[in-house]
Amino acid sequence: MSNQLGDYLTKFKGSLQIDTAIKGSAVRELSTHLEDRRRELEESGLSEEDASRAAIRFFGPVQLVARQLYRVHSQGTWKDAFLAALPHLLVALLFATYYWQDIVCTSAIATVVTCTVIYGWFHDKPMWLFPWLGYYLLPVMVTGILLLHLPQGWGWLAAVLYLPFALFVIGYIVKQAASRDWLYVSLMLAPVPVACAWLLIPGRGGVSLVNTHSSQADLNIPGIVTSLLLLAVASFSFMRVRPRWCKAAILLISLSVVFLATTLLSRGDIGLWGWLVFVSSLLVVASPACLRIRS
Repeated sequence: MSNQLGDYLTKFKGSLQIDTAIKGSAVRELSTHLEDRRRELEESGLSEEDASRAAIRFFGPVQLVARQLYRVHSQGTWKDAFLAALPHLLVALLFATYYWQDIVCTSAIATVVTCTVIYGWFHDKPMWLFPWLGYYLLPVMVTGILLLHLPQGWGWLAAVLYLPFALFVIGYIVKQAASRDWLYVSLMLAPVPVACAWLLIPGRGGVSLVNTHSSQADLNIPGIVTSLLLLAVASFSFMRVRPRWCKAAILLISLSVVFLATTLLSRGDIGLWGWLVFVSSLLVVASPACLRIRS
């Protein structure tokens, strides 16, 4: 294969934003078509270099070919859509039945999430894996927040010791998601603002971290369950639509509704630091989808 065709295929592979398993076969298929076209042109009398250039012109710019292939493979199956929504539904069920206070049930859900993530990670990272990765990362993030509530002096020490580990894990997984498509980063981290909202709003707004059996904690369950069901619908819809701007819009709408609900329910009780953490997490999660809408 000529250097021109090799460079073209390398750029094509880098521009593809589809599942890894499909990406390999797509590159091989395009390579075959390019070689066939080059041979035909050489047989018509062109040199290898001129034939390679003509074959590349025939297929068009790399970005155009990648976008066309994305449209074909961007829609997940009904199975993909259900699996993407499933982690949100499982956690919503955990809260709706009040079994979130049962260590056995909570551990069972955590085990299911971990096993599913391990399976998907080593099976070409399918589209439906990313919502599961969000719940896999959630304990890492929440632990960092809770460390700030340790007795004075110990909280910052624990945070400093824990922060490098947390950043490494989060950064590595985010990098893997971004290498596929930045929209998957938003899809993966969508549960983070929800968790921040209900953990940081005290009393009337969020989960009571001090007294989980209080009547105030009971009032939080409908909001938590509704937020998780909204994420389930968003994840399901994300898998089934084709255009990338539609996927981005779905994520932005769901995150906006979470922000609106949090604002209405907090009634100003969240506090300055709570708002900073919540809004920062919301902006981080929404940024990839927002950039896609504006591009």
